[in-house]
Amino acid sequence: MSTQAVLYDAPGPKARARNWLYSVLFVLVLALVIYLVYTGFDEKSQWAGALWKPFVDGATWTQFLLPGLLNTLKAAGLSIVIALPIGALLGIGRLSEHKWIRVPVSAIVEFFRAIPVLLLMVFAAAFYSFYTGIDAEIRPLFAAVTGLVLYNGSVMAEVFRAGILALPRGQAEASSALGLRKTQTMINVLLPQAVTLMLPALVSQLVVILKDTALAGQLTIGFDELIRASGPLTGLYGNTIPTLIVVAIIFIVLNLLLTKLASWLENKLARRKKAPRGAKPVHEAPASVVDATDFNTGRSL
Repeated sequence: MSTQAVLYDAPGPKARARNWLYSVLFVLVLALVIYLVYTGFDEKSQWAGALWKPFVDGATWTQFLLPGLLNTLKAAGLSIVIALPIGALLGIGRLSEHKWIRVPVSAIVEFFRAIPVLLLMVFAAAFYSFYTGIDAEIRPLFAAVTGLVLYNGSVMAEVFRAGILALPRGQAEASSALGLRKTQTMINVLLPQAVTLMLPALVSQLVVILKDTALAGQLTIGFDELIRASGPLTGLYGNTIPTLIVVAIIFIVLNLLLTKLASWLENKLARRKKAPRGAKPVHEAPASVVDATDFNTGRSL
């Protein structure tokens, strides 16, 4: 039985007609919006071939877009690799039974989660500039990664905490009955199951990290990510709208690839839980330990 049949009643003739009407209206409104956007850009000559010609020139990609894209991926990749374990540790820390661990960790999570990521990047840029000897060329990357890790690590901590709390309490109780320590229970039992549950939320946060790298391109930080690296194109060719459309398409493709990767990983984790085809139980099911008895006399038959 399908999930839809379980959760909802099958639509009748009137409901099906109403759904068709809503679908047709939605398509008409969407087509109208696309038409208005297209004609609006056309009136401003934004579809002129001269504005789009630079994007078929290889030099545009090798000198501007690809270096910016590489920097964006570098900042996002480093932030994801660092923020994930930090988020897991903070999430586990918030679940600790020890108050001296739970309270400081909760304060750290709430503090960094409440500050805008751009402000964290600006603070990090100023800190590295005044108090460290980090080279000025890589300082913007450090500032961008620091801001992204502090903010998204705190957000991921809540995702990890919610994922672990969503598991049935019997999992931890069964592990304790088998003699596993709390650390072993968390690493070997709870975390592997929780990762599968919270994978959609984690992927959403990874997409946020990828998009938030654009914040590091503002003047105070000066990181040459994709949008900032494409800035000279608008000055050279006066094609601001086409350049932003191309950059938006690149971000959409990156996020689609990230989502596909997450779906593949989710399916792989789900398959690992299933028994292989043709597998049979190691032991036969135990026979009933209760003998059949006569209902009137209570004696065994």
